[in-house]
Amino acid sequence: MKKIFPTPCVKQLDALTIEREPIASIDLMERAAMALADALCRRWGSAVPFTVFAGPGNNGGDALAVSRLLAQRGYRVSVYLFNTEGRLSPDCTANRERLAGLPGIDFREITSQFVFPKLTKDDVILDGLFGSGLNKPLAGGFAMVVKSINASPAQVVAIDIPSGLMGEDNTANAAAAIVRARLTLTLHLPKLAFLFPENEPYVGEWQVLDIGLDESAIEEMPADYTLAGPEDVAPLLKPRGKFAHKGMFGRALLIAGSQGMAGASVLAARACLRSGVGLLTVHVPFCNNFIVQTAVPEAMTEIDLSDTCFSAVTAADNYQAVGIGPGLGRAADTVDALLGQIDDCGVPMVLDADALNILGEHRSYLSRLPKGSILTPHPKELERLTGACRNSYDRLQKARELAVRSGVHILLKGAYSAVVTPEGKCCFNTTGNPGMATAGSGDVLTGVVLALLAQGYDAGQAAQIAACVHGLAGDLAARQLGETALTAGDLVAFLPQAWQALWQLRASR
Repeated sequence: MKKIFPTPCVKQLDALTIEREPIASIDLMERAAMALADALCRRWGSAVPFTVFAGPGNNGGDALAVSRLLAQRGYRVSVYLFNTEGRLSPDCTANRERLAGLPGIDFREITSQFVFPKLTKDDVILDGLFGSGLNKPLAGGFAMVVKSINASPAQVVAIDIPSGLMGEDNTANAAAAIVRARLTLTLHLPKLAFLFPENEPYVGEWQVLDIGLDESAIEEMPADYTLAGPEDVAPLLKPRGKFAHKGMFGRALLIAGSQGMAGASVLAARACLRSGVGLLTVHVPFCNNFIVQTAVPEAMTEIDLSDTCFSAVTAADNYQAVGIGPGLGRAADTVDALLGQIDDCGVPMVLDADALNILGEHRSYLSRLPKGSILTPHPKELERLTGACRNSYDRLQKARELAVRSGVHILLKGAYSAVVTPEGKCCFNTTGNPGMATAGSGDVLTGVVLALLAQGYDAGQAAQIAACVHGLAGDLAARQLGETALTAGDLVAFLPQAWQALWQLRASR
């Protein structure tokens, strides 16, 4: 599991590495430059010309060191070092001296006027103007350089972070003054800003390069944010005993569907049964009973008093978990029944879709949810619970505040789905792909979460495992079917393979 630190903490990690290894800062920079050069050489052959833009700080020092290493490997490199104020960092100065006079490099130090070079689509720009320590928007001459880079037909690679982008909060940033990279080669640990959709045009594809920062320092330093992949989630799985029976894997109640929305019930129910639950009962309006009984014969049904919607509280005493929301609708009777169900329910709940939309109009009920409950909103559903959000960073902070205030876990859906705990911690999921942006995908996730809660996983584990296996099923489906044709039903169909992959990972550890 990778930790994600605020940018000031990354500087502390550099300092601790220098102190504990011990290693000189210039040698740590050289190690980073070696990792960067190796990554660039793996992607582009020596016939590709590089144009490097280096700033006056350590990001510029990295860029100068990489330029030297590329030239030594036979690449044609042009370097522009911007030193308009006559102040270079010590390590940037040292790398300028190492670069001086090296054959194969066209080196220019810019102190005042600058004419942007003519580049083609065959050129690669290496952006080393500013790193992750930036705390205000770029302006003046540097903003003009960034605009010229973005207007160029060349491919752009950013060192550590695109110049102009801040590591966390870009609410007050100037979009026109941020480098738009095709590839970002970040050093040792990812930046929080990489995980937000509005920053994709700047970050592009990103890759983490190991530069040997002190692992004990990383382990010791607390982090509010982490990034977890299947290898991190697999150890959470609980093995089944030889003499296990269905009663040991929980009874789940799914309250879902309304007239015209039986499909949501079917998708969630199938996903729940494909995720190891012992027994599943689906509470449905009469109009959907035949559909669910036929489509999901492994599930039992409980018929609501209403022909068309969820209209009456149902007893949950005999269940270990309750899922509610997919296809529920927002009829007046449904609103009353949902609020009553929350008050009457003594077991963990997973709430999705219309259950969240109803809660958005009755926010006082958030604090009345049973302990161990999970909300699974997409961004707009979250805003109905928290109020409007300015961007993804603001949305994440509001999700953290809501989780702390209400004592629930929140699984905020999207690329890098985020599991937020009642302590305000946040774990991002690495699985999934754009093909999953399709109707019913969230219903499948609800079913997986419900199954895990019913089996006795705690809320944090259930949310994290569900996010991972849901995305993994999507990745396996996309690998065979492509992203364009992917449907929510395909996610259910590939859940067995996804679970098998996780179990194999667990067994290999």
